[in-house]
Amino acid sequence: MRIRVENYRREAGSIVIANPNAPTGVGLPRAEITRLLEDHPDIPVVVDEAYVDFGGESAAPLITDHPNLLVVQTMSKSCALAGLRVGYALGDVGLIEALHRVKDSFNSYPLGHLAQAGATASVRDDPYFRQSCARVVAGREAMTRELIRLGFAVLPSSANFVFAKHRARGGPEFAAALREHAVLVRHFNKPRTAPYLRITVGSEDDVRRLIAPAVDILGRSSA
Repeated sequence: MRIRVENYRREAGSIVIANPNAPTGVGLPRAEITRLLEDHPDIPVVVDEAYVDFGGESAAPLITDHPNLLVVQTMSKSCALAGLRVGYALGDVGLIEALHRVKDSFNSYPLGHLAQAGATASVRDDPYFRQSCARVVAGREAMTRELIRLGFAVLPSSANFVFAKHRARGGPEFAAALREHAVLVRHFNKPRTAPYLRITVGSEDDVRRLIAPAVDILGRSSA
């Protein structure tokens, strides 16, 4: 459930990874990104950092020494501006110029005045941004502790969600049982991910609404 840089040591036209990863939430240290860039100095390496503000380590400081690195971020997650569809790229001038050359033909989400105004206001309110991220991180840790107490194995997350599986109940069954309690979690029915649930970090009340039915479900399963 982790990216292994050594797996990428082969010929490629480009490399695109998400860090922290989705759906696992596991983050890759910046030193590992450096290894990846050193292995592939002649092709674009794109790092999608949609969740980096929740505890990940951004690769942005590596741009100066690695002109083939493009870091992509969004304001949909940590800035809570999903409806505005604002994202941006950080990279060497050559990569940014290449993006400008093609964006008018392929950009499905041009930024209108409202989106630009919302994004600008968000950037200027750094204290609120930091408080909001800290609340998510604290909520993630609290929810992780509760899930572990109930017998879940939880992957170490640097995102605003956790990836967890229970030793006694399968992922599809648990997701269906939670749905009966009006609690929706993400489930990816693929061989490696089928045992897991991706659970978004919500408010304290949201966590209670998750844990209470989970206790009931596990109680019924052991009865």
